[in-house]
Amino acid sequence: MFPYILKRVLYFIPTFIVISLITFLLSQMAPGDPVELKLKGGMQSANQQASDKLSGEKAYLELSEKYGRNLPAFYFSITSGAEPDTLYKITRKADRESLARLINMYGNWPLISAYYYSVQNLELAVLSMPDDQASFEARKTIRDNCNILYINYDDNEIENILKQTQALVDLSVTDSQQVVHKPLASISGTFGNVKNSYEKVKAEKRPSANLLPAFHWYGTGNQYHRWMFGDVPWFGPNTDITKHSKGFFRFDFGTSYVDDREVSSIIKDSLRWTLLLSFIIVLLEYLISIPSGVILAIRSNTLFDKVYTVFLFICYSLPVVWIGTLLITFLTSDYYGDKFNLFPPYGLGKVGDEFGFWEKVTDRSYHFVLPVFTITLGSFAYMSRQMRGSMLSVIRQDYIRTAFAKGLSPGKVYWKHAFRNSLLPIITIFSSLLPAMISGAVIIEYMFNIPGMGRVSYDAQVQRDYPVLFTILLFSAILTMLGNLLADILYVMVDPRISFNKKM
Repeated sequence: MFPYILKRVLYFIPTFIVISLITFLLSQMAPGDPVELKLKGGMQSANQQASDKLSGEKAYLELSEKYGRNLPAFYFSITSGAEPDTLYKITRKADRESLARLINMYGNWPLISAYYYSVQNLELAVLSMPDDQASFEARKTIRDNCNILYINYDDNEIENILKQTQALVDLSVTDSQQVVHKPLASISGTFGNVKNSYEKVKAEKRPSANLLPAFHWYGTGNQYHRWMFGDVPWFGPNTDITKHSKGFFRFDFGTSYVDDREVSSIIKDSLRWTLLLSFIIVLLEYLISIPSGVILAIRSNTLFDKVYTVFLFICYSLPVVWIGTLLITFLTSDYYGDKFNLFPPYGLGKVGDEFGFWEKVTDRSYHFVLPVFTITLGSFAYMSRQMRGSMLSVIRQDYIRTAFAKGLSPGKVYWKHAFRNSLLPIITIFSSLLPAMISGAVIIEYMFNIPGMGRVSYDAQVQRDYPVLFTILLFSAILTMLGNLLADILYVMVDPRISFNKKM
């Protein structure tokens, strides 16, 4: 058995690497820019100045460096021959994607790069202009047009934006003294650079450069390596690790995009409630479903079996959300007055240090009654049906009839000989409980406002808090592999006829 366990553990390594790569790929493909979200979308005020723009860019770059978003995504990349190996240095995701589209269309990166930076110069030139009420709306429109040019790759739309901007630059204004002047004449040359650079991109396009592939090697200075292994040397002299990421394998899961808390702290605070809730649920499920399934199999085709089976089907078919909603509505509110106001509708109860241990245990149990009942009702019904079917298939075997023929008591036959061999489906179900204990019951924790892993996972998904979400996903993957290994070990312990060594 030990060689088999060792072989399975070795299989965990490539499996986990593949899972981590898929998870990382999802984080790269997910819509939105976490840095932009952290900076409230990079919103600009109507009277923003060049200094504000530069300070905003500085804050963006600092936050990108903190999250490691300023690094290339992976150890290497295979791109078209026209795409440079430095495109990742365009830190804003929307700008980078737009430039990649332009490269795919025109193929001449030096000219495309010149066009991109000419748009930046135009925006800074507009922001550097002195305040002038006569040109306020025109300057604001040009700034908006620059933001559109950053993320636009459609030729018709770019041409329309350039024509609109040209009209604003050439705008003539008559002041109170009947003097005609152009308030935006000072940026005419800068805008001309934008227009000329874009015309040059189209005139000297080289789409054939995209036909040849290019391989770019970045080494360990990439986002994936930083996420998994950190950027602190594993060996060597001591360094100030507070300024570095230590990586997933050193149990440094990064910081939350939402509140800058350590992900490990968030998981630690929420995991205890999910483990407590899951332990109670699993304990009740097995204590109720296993004896029920055995008794139903023993009393198969009796009136008790038929009635109880119908009851189990009803329990299993009831949606968890519907059950929880009914319990909250009729057992926690004063819909029928104080008579049915039996349980608290949400929360954990007394959690402060000023309360005694047994006082908190009693109050916590009082708050857990409804969520535990909501989950257990459907789960025990499913497990009871599985236990019944497995037990039925066993008690119909020849060796069970032989045991009865030897004069053994029914209790000894059922519980000593048949019960052990009917546990295989239950063990299979048990293998899925490990990841469930860390991922939590999302719907139930959300409905009853329990700050467990399910609630944290839901909030992280809604808020695009990827460090939290993907850390939970990786731990769930690890526990899934461990659960499957544990199930294989239990198979051998329950049924000696099973031997994985013969298959090696």
